[in-house]
Amino acid sequence: MNPPVVELDGIAKEYLGAVTTRVLSDIHLALAPGEFVAAVGASGSGKTTLLNLIGLLDSPTSGTLRLAGRDVSRLAEDERAALRRDYLGFVFQFHHLLPEFTVLENALMPCRLKGEAAEASARDRVRGLLEQVGLGDRLDYRPQQLSGGQQQRLAIVRALANDPVLVLADEPTGNLDTKNGRAVFEMLRFLNQTTGKAFLLVTHDEHFAAEADRVIRLVDGRLVQ
Repeated sequence: MNPPVVELDGIAKEYLGAVTTRVLSDIHLALAPGEFVAAVGASGSGKTTLLNLIGLLDSPTSGTLRLAGRDVSRLAEDERAALRRDYLGFVFQFHHLLPEFTVLENALMPCRLKGEAAEASARDRVRGLLEQVGLGDRLDYRPQQLSGGQQQRLAIVRALANDPVLVLADEPTGNLDTKNGRAVFEMLRFLNQTTGKAFLLVTHDEHFAAEADRVIRLVDGRLVQ
């Protein structure tokens, strides 16, 4: 058995103010390599906070968070940023593409952060991913020349550019109509199956969640399997 790509052991998150607000309590969760997991729950249940913690965009108040076997619970921001770059991919509801760059350049942007050598070595693999999602004939287009569904497919390839161990997708179909939303979900599932990467998808769509390998449900900051 391969070790989990990410493991949460007793994770809690509180925000301090005039009144202390506990958002997550006693979270125990492990994601296996290649697993496709959907996280569901009502607004305010803690889904986004959970994703931010796993994505190293925030730190837990207590508990242990391991990424690729390493304890990352209490790292400084520069260390978290390096791990985000090297181990994680992100897909958001809004694609956040850069309009002045081409499709290929946008897809390679995470690699550019690692230097010219990393960008050059990833170029052929990223071209292949763009072809897989139907954008192989649009490498020199600008994002504004693509449809909404095509833009989100480009954002998915960008998330895979650095060959991450885990892709975190936060409502990636939430800004699309039904047809394009279904196409993007199927593309996520296809890339999960063909690349072997683990995916954690936050969604309000119970139909999409039902097609995941596993569903986790958050209720008032607690995990209900």
